[in-house]
Amino acid sequence: MIEISEASKGTRLSFAETLGQHNQSLNRTTPAILQLNLGKLCNLTCTHCHVSAGPRRKEIISAETTDRILEWYEKHPLPTIDLTGGAPEMAPEFRRIVRTIRRIRPDARIIDRCNLVILNEPGFEWVGPFLEEQQIDVVASMPCYSPDNVDAQRGQGVFDRSIDGLLELNRRGFGMGNPRKRLDLVFNPNGAKLPPDQSELEADYKIELKKHFGITFDQLVTITNLPVARFARWLRKQGYYEDYLHTLVNAYNPATVDHLMCRDTISVSWKGEIYDCDFNQMLDMQLTDKTGRGLSLWDINPEELEGRQIATGEHCYGCTAGAGSSCGGSLVE
Repeated sequence: MIEISEASKGTRLSFAETLGQHNQSLNRTTPAILQLNLGKLCNLTCTHCHVSAGPRRKEIISAETTDRILEWYEKHPLPTIDLTGGAPEMAPEFRRIVRTIRRIRPDARIIDRCNLVILNEPGFEWVGPFLEEQQIDVVASMPCYSPDNVDAQRGQGVFDRSIDGLLELNRRGFGMGNPRKRLDLVFNPNGAKLPPDQSELEADYKIELKKHFGITFDQLVTITNLPVARFARWLRKQGYYEDYLHTLVNAYNPATVDHLMCRDTISVSWKGEIYDCDFNQMLDMQLTDKTGRGLSLWDINPEELEGRQIATGEHCYGCTAGAGSSCGGSLVE
């Protein structure tokens, strides 16, 4: 397995060594999810962002790369497409990707990882109607049901604009139990700590958002902040990096390993390169062939990845700590 070396790691076991201690291995299964990172351009600059996305980023998927990805998908129509960023809706190719996937595989589950604020951003008034028209599942960042915590993590005024976005999605039928109009919310802890119990927090969210704003949603997913990119820099600046890694390592849960998202997900960058997960993508841990050449999506057939060892590093402790963490939330009860 590939390991990221950290000068400050000291005597801490590598993730591969921890797997070995538990007589475990981490290998890919049959790919079922195509996760496309459409770029690092975003209308927000969140402290926990593992992509270091923001309004000034220039990395964004091109029409040529989109062509090649869609040509590949025509041959390999995986059942779930997960669109992320940055703010994926800010990529000019976003709508073409969605429409083409819908044509190729009408029953595909298409997920938009939405920051909610984009719904009321000038020039993006089309987002809500488009999500409704295409019956896209919305997975929306909402790190708290109170304004102070949200604004501290995501920027001043983001809470109120997020509420406006949620109200629009509810008006369009999202978050009402319709399987073709799912609305899930995402909780990330504000700071260097693990998320609380997902089911208990979901109950609190549903009570508070309904009581104060009349908002409903389908599910809350809790995601551990991984020590990658902007969040890793914040941890080091605050002097919390080693303590946070220690927390993650001590909370390692072997029961999470079989459920990790990297096992059945192909993560694709805005340039078409492939990775085991979006976190590995941000750490440049690209999948390679036997000669060490970096692979792009159009270089492989999905079945070629099955059984392949997954590249790991210290950040993997974040996905295996406590109840586990993935793009779909907790992995075990």
